[in-house]
Amino acid sequence: MDSSLYVLVEDLRGVDAARILAHGVSSITVGAAYHRARDVTPHGRSRVTFRHDGVHFPLDGHFDGLRLVPPVREGADEQPLRALREETRALGVPLHGWGVFLHNTTLGLAFPDVTQENCFGDRAAPADLCPSHPDVRAYAVALGRAIARQGMDSVVAESLHFGTFGHGYHHERSFVELGPAAEFALGLCFCEHCRRRVPGADQARDVAARLAASVLDGGPPAEEIPDVLAAFARARTPVVTSLAAEVADAVAVEGSRLTFVDLTGAMKGYADGLPSGAPAAADAWQVGIDPASLAGAVPSYAVLCYARETARIAEDIAAYRAALGPDTRLRAVLRPGHPDTASAEHLAAKIDAARASGADTVDFYQYGLVPLPVLDRIPDQRLNDQRLNERRRGSR
Repeated sequence: MDSSLYVLVEDLRGVDAARILAHGVSSITVGAAYHRARDVTPHGRSRVTFRHDGVHFPLDGHFDGLRLVPPVREGADEQPLRALREETRALGVPLHGWGVFLHNTTLGLAFPDVTQENCFGDRAAPADLCPSHPDVRAYAVALGRAIARQGMDSVVAESLHFGTFGHGYHHERSFVELGPAAEFALGLCFCEHCRRRVPGADQARDVAARLAASVLDGGPPAEEIPDVLAAFARARTPVVTSLAAEVADAVAVEGSRLTFVDLTGAMKGYADGLPSGAPAAADAWQVGIDPASLAGAVPSYAVLCYARETARIAEDIAAYRAALGPDTRLRAVLRPGHPDTASAEHLAAKIDAARASGADTVDFYQYGLVPLPVLDRIPDQRLNDQRLNERRRGSR
């Protein structure tokens, strides 16, 4: 079974494919299109790395005629993705192209009308491109096709859905205790394209504005999401499913396949590895994701299992497997170190739990962000595959 280690292009400088694969995995998932970030990179050329929005390959006409064109990163003319593709082919292992699709501050600042519009009419989330907007949808399809054309075995699509209020810009402040309901309300998009595509938008916008205003005017934090807003959010799922299907079709034409990344697990456990409440699959609707409908649109589905507790990972994976059905490939993405994992034994237990609960493979996030001793916790996945196959044969 394919098991992959995520890596960003900046972290590859001076590092070959064999060194990445030495950490117990059978493939590499490389960031072909990423977003701006400042990262602590423990074993990188720089110990703190600033990343920019953009793609790590020449455009070569992939976006001709489109309004939205991604920035091209420094060094893209050196073809780092092609070089890595040649290395992995020589080693006989897959290479997956990871793209951040609708989270792009550079494009959002240049074209505010394609970003999400909140219930007050503010375009206050420049990083969040709206999946209802025709220009954004055309851009996403072109980006998927362009990544596939770099020779990738699959295209791993992150942020191919609606954004949330808590992650709309790189430096955010709120000295108001909003509560989960008001924060949710402020993260909903009511642009003209969402109002046209999603039923109940006008009523939901009024409810969201009243809810958020009551807190901003000095009222108590809002805890419970009103049924009207929940219904509106759930009604957005066809927007995301249809977009994912369009991107998957474009990728397939290029001889590759799409993996849809569901970020709900990161929404719940990113900061501390302590997600609470319902399994992630039950809350994915909040960003327009319906795993059951996506199962018919994409061949592969990745979930971020950002959790300390082995039982929580098992619960999340089982819920996704039930929603997706048996035919969609399910990839569990684990963090091998802080804040989720304390030891090699802890990681091994979580890998076993994910696979036993229905994950087809387990991937690891992320090469450049953790110390090398933490990467050494990753067990050889070929041995894990052998153990799993023996266990399955024994159960027949």
